[in-house]
Amino acid sequence: MNTLHKRSLTDTTERARSASNLARPRREHPDAVVNSLRPLPRHMSERTWENTYNLSDDQLAQLEEAETLMERMDLSGAEEILLAMLVGAKDCVPVLSNLGYLYGKHLSEFEIAVEYYDRVLEIEPDNPWARDARRRYSRYIGRD
Repeated sequence: MNTLHKRSLTDTTERARSASNLARPRREHPDAVVNSLRPLPRHMSERTWENTYNLSDDQLAQLEEAETLMERMDLSGAEEILLAMLVGAKDCVPVLSNLGYLYGKHLSEFEIAVEYYDRVLEIEPDNPWARDARRRYSRYIGRD
């Protein structure tokens, strides 16, 4: 028999485990509540990604809200936000892409999704995500 295995079993059964030996969650933020469902406060200036499209903080907040509504399956709420954003910025690639995603993935309105992805590709012909999504939804409606 493996003596190391026997020794480790002996050590764990003979020695009482103190509270200091137990794993404790680490607090990244001094006011953080462990196991809370609420995210830590985040400020727009603390982005970890590049704002490629130079969107305003208001536009970023609206996009985030629309994406959250899509995740919660409040599709009409997400659609309302995105369409209102499109009125103010008709060539906003993130809005057009999200509308294409909403209509294609969630609403199964493939023709409308393809139209939004076509608009994205008019602005950014090398956008691989839009190109792949347009190709996928074009197949669903018989346009290859």
